[in-house]
Amino acid sequence: MQPQSKAINFIDMYLTSEVKKNIFSEHGKTAADTGSAEGQIALFTHRIQHLTGHLKINKNDKVTERSLVRLVGKRRRLLDYLKEKDIERYREIIKKLNIRK
Repeated sequence: MQPQSKAINFIDMYLTSEVKKNIFSEHGKTAADTGSAEGQIALFTHRIQHLTGHLKINKNDKVTERSLVRLVGKRRRLLDYLKEKDIERYREIIKKLNIRK
């Protein structure tokens, strides 16, 4: 019996085109709608969740920590844009993705 390692399953970690299509089809108008704010916010949220899981295991990974902060900032700017343009879409996406205001 081998000891369990803390290694992450890299298949789950990569953002494959199938995962992206699922995210965009669920949160955008179509699977090809990669430009909508909702789709981009959902994609950033997915990436943020993966980086957060990585940082729980690798606490001293400062490069990943910086990347996480940058992604959160990008998502925040998109959320601010959406809030300014269409408050109902903003409320819907934060509720759907369970994002704090």
